[in-house]
Amino acid sequence: MVRVNEEPYDFRPGIKVKDLIAELKPDADVYIVNGFPTTIDTEIFDGDSCWLIRRGETPPAEEMERLLYARHTPGVHEKVRNSIVGIMGLGGLGSVVAIALARVGVGTLLLADYDVVEPSNLNRQQYFIDQIGMKKTEALRENLARVNPYLRIELIDVILTEQTIPHYFQEVDVLAECFDTAEMKAVGLRCALTALPGLAYVGASGVAGYEENNLIRTEMIRDRIYLVGDRETAAQPGQGLMAPRVGVAAHHQANQILRILLNQT
Repeated sequence: MVRVNEEPYDFRPGIKVKDLIAELKPDADVYIVNGFPTTIDTEIFDGDSCWLIRRGETPPAEEMERLLYARHTPGVHEKVRNSIVGIMGLGGLGSVVAIALARVGVGTLLLADYDVVEPSNLNRQQYFIDQIGMKKTEALRENLARVNPYLRIELIDVILTEQTIPHYFQEVDVLAECFDTAEMKAVGLRCALTALPGLAYVGASGVAGYEENNLIRTEMIRDRIYLVGDRETAAQPGQGLMAPRVGVAAHHQANQILRILLNQT
């Protein structure tokens, strides 16, 4: 047996890529066998994995699902696909967390921010020059659609407060705090502790500069309450927010969210 676009296909001795194209996808113009680009005259052997692609085409939803199932295993993907994650703040942390979760197949993201993309954001945030001036919610939705067009996204384009956070995020499985300011980080944590009891929460503190990688760590500070960072390096003159270290922290957050969804905590 071989696999073509993650679907099983009965093996026949002597079959070539061009035979698969004629039978399964006549408009394909990119051919990949066992991870390597190849030609239509390449012979296929029992156990091979093949992809037939039309350049620039968006895979249908069913094909995307098969791909994620194959990479994650069905039990893992089912949990991730049915989950809802809220992200408060779509800057250097939140935009990276959102893209990481979209790539692993999280089903629904609630994205909250009221700001617009500014030139100074581009040193660490997942936006592009032609998006300057766009609302971050809209710009990130646009970028996420290029990663996973079947992701369900809800935008919360308001200034969050201690009163509104519990309203917007009461139904999520995990809430990520990705605010820029210490004041709002404190607000988010208070909400998690007092107004959203039992909710899994992943915050961040101390991610500026270019200090040693391993000083960024993930700690559980209360039951189901996690904090990522070194707890010390705030942004200040001579110690700005920079893509590499902010990205390390954001991926700590994303991985901790994934662990929570998979009951690994």
